[in-house]
Amino acid sequence: MNAAPEGATALDLQPGTLAMPATASPAIDAFLRTQMIEQPTLLVDIDLVETAFADLSEGLAGIPLFYAVKANPEIPVLQRLKNLGSNFDVAGLVELELVISLGVHPDRISFGSTIKKNRDIIAAYEAGVRLFAVDAYEEMEKLAAHAPGSQVFVRLLTNGSDADWPLSRKFGIDPEEAVELMLFGKSLGLVPVGISFHVGSQARDVAMWHPCLDMARDVWQTAEEHGLELSLLNLGGGFPAYYDQDIQNLAAYAKGVRALVDKYFPNNPSRMMAEPGRALVADAGVISAEVVLVSRKRKDDIARWVYLDIGKFSGLAETQGEAIRYRIVSTGRLEETGPCVLAGPSCDSEDVLYEKRPVDLPLDLKCGDRILFHAAGAYTATYASVGFNGIPPLKVICLSAG
Repeated sequence: MNAAPEGATALDLQPGTLAMPATASPAIDAFLRTQMIEQPTLLVDIDLVETAFADLSEGLAGIPLFYAVKANPEIPVLQRLKNLGSNFDVAGLVELELVISLGVHPDRISFGSTIKKNRDIIAAYEAGVRLFAVDAYEEMEKLAAHAPGSQVFVRLLTNGSDADWPLSRKFGIDPEEAVELMLFGKSLGLVPVGISFHVGSQARDVAMWHPCLDMARDVWQTAEEHGLELSLLNLGGGFPAYYDQDIQNLAAYAKGVRALVDKYFPNNPSRMMAEPGRALVADAGVISAEVVLVSRKRKDDIARWVYLDIGKFSGLAETQGEAIRYRIVSTGRLEETGPCVLAGPSCDSEDVLYEKRPVDLPLDLKCGDRILFHAAGAYTATYASVGFNGIPPLKVICLSAG
């Protein structure tokens, strides 16, 4: 980050910088007005993270939140969430070491990945973690060998999710085999305490939770019939952010999910948890990028190609299949707009962000203008490559009015 020289402003030095930054964050607006941004940069307002945490906690009415660290592992984000009383869901040893280094007690950590190296299990166990996810017999054997006596919850396979970023097929065990897996874990000396599922990331409608909760209830009842005393229902993630489609506000959405939980589990399990990631940090982040080239493949093409200094491999991986469509604000000066294919800077032909549904951008857009990607605080910097084509990793700056 480089401040503008004395007597100059970012507007003087960056033609096309937004004259009226239009984010949800005064802190981000102020930064955009006054600071030079020379490479793609994610700006995160951690005060908005706190607001989202409060809204989600209110809606879920007492269900503890285990923040999915993979969504955005920036230390100021984690520290603020820790101070708010959040728990943490880690997917690997690096994330575990990070939250432990911040003084998070191991009782507040769940090892939510179902794919763990033996040495990672050992490290987590030695650090005091005793809650692990599992969805396979071999994984259960690994946990029994390296984390003896630990509590385990079985992740269920979900199918047919209508979420924008489905998480089916790769994770989970068939619900019909889940109880057998729990019994196997018990025979190895582990403590099967419950089940988990994931409705799919960016589940925009509360109704999308019905099939998963119905399935979870059936598995829970079957487990009890086989003598298992379950106590933990893990709702996973799926809570949405505001991209290019209107959604309920987070508190109302979470309240709807809580009502469904009460419907399917009227005698609430003694322990419940949720693993939000996107919903807590996406809306707190804005990526500032730069237009590098505006061109047409043919003179009579309606759609222009707009190449940016950020692409799929440098932070916008979730544009794959045009699944996540960020709200985009440009710095063009004319009100009249036209369709644009948005693409990244790399030499890979797959580095095209939006082509099936072009983005409308001002007709006078040109090289050097700025593009803002709203709701970009989740799954951007953590997806960015280390240096593909020599493009640096996405820079992250955390801000706060406090």
